[in-house]
Amino acid sequence: MDAAIIEVGPRDGLQNEKQQLNTQIKVNLINRLADAGLLKIEAGAFVSPKAVPQMKGATEILEQVLLSNPQCHYPVLVPNMKGFEAAQAAGAREIAVFTAASNSFTKANINATIDESIERFKPVIQAALKNNIKVRGYVSCIAHCPYEGFTQPQQVIDVCKTLVDAGCYQISLGDTTGRGTSKHIKLLLQELLPIIPADLLAGHFHDTYGQAIANISTALEMGVCSFDSSIAGLGGCPYAPGASGNVATEDLVYLLQSYGYCNEINLTKLAETGRWISETLNRPYTAKAGLATLAACS
Repeated sequence: MDAAIIEVGPRDGLQNEKQQLNTQIKVNLINRLADAGLLKIEAGAFVSPKAVPQMKGATEILEQVLLSNPQCHYPVLVPNMKGFEAAQAAGAREIAVFTAASNSFTKANINATIDESIERFKPVIQAALKNNIKVRGYVSCIAHCPYEGFTQPQQVIDVCKTLVDAGCYQISLGDTTGRGTSKHIKLLLQELLPIIPADLLAGHFHDTYGQAIANISTALEMGVCSFDSSIAGLGGCPYAPGASGNVATEDLVYLLQSYGYCNEINLTKLAETGRWISETLNRPYTAKAGLATLAACS
C-alpha cells in the first residue's frame, strides 16, 4: 500500500497563525499545494468566524478549489450540524470531526467532555453518511495532554473504537503537544493495532520537541501509511501552550520518498510554496528539507 499525505496547513496551520489571510491568498495556497502534487488538502473549517477568524471565507474557498482541481480531495472540519450543513451546501465531499483522548483538553478546547463531544457530532456523522459524505475523526492528545500529563493507551483505544463504530473511515492520531517519542508511539500502536487496523489510522505529529519525523518513521514501520502534515510546519495549538505546528510537509515528503513513496510530489514546488506562505505570514521559513532543497536549486 502506498503512503498518503493529508495536507492540513490551510486549516490546522492557518487557524493557529496570528495573522489573518484573505480568501484569495488561501485559495492560491491550496492551488499551489495541489500543483505540487498533493491530492488531499484540508481546505478549511466551517466554524464561526467570530470564534476562529482565520477560517473566514470557508464557503468561497471550497467552491473555488473544487473548480480549480476537481481531482483533489478537500476535507473540511465541522464542529456541529450547522457547520455540516454549510459545508454540504458548499460541495464538501468529506468532513472531519474532532475530540481528544483527554477530558481536560476537550473541556478547554470545546467546553465538553469526551463523551459529550462524541454525542454532539454523532448526528453530524449520521447526516454525512446518509448523504455519501465521508467522515474522518481527529483524536488529540494521543501521547500527552498539557493538563493531565502522558496519556494511557487505553484512553486512546476507547475513543478510536467509538469513532470507528460511529462511521469514521479513518482516525487521525494527534500528538498535540509534540511530547510523544518513538517509544510512546510504539507502545500505543502495539496496543491499538490489534483493535483498529493500520489502514484506518493516520499519524498527526506536531514537532514541538523535534520528534515528529522519528515518530512517523516508527508508525510507518508498524504499518501506518497515512500522515497529516502542514506546509512549512505552520500552526500550533492555542490549548497546548508552546506547541509548534504539525510536521512540515516538505520534511515528510523527503522521508516518504526515501521509502519509495509519494514520488509524484514535487519537493521543489513544495519548498517554494512553503517559503512563499512563510513570507506572506511574516515568519521565518524553517522546514529543513525545504531549505535544503531550495539551497540545492540555487
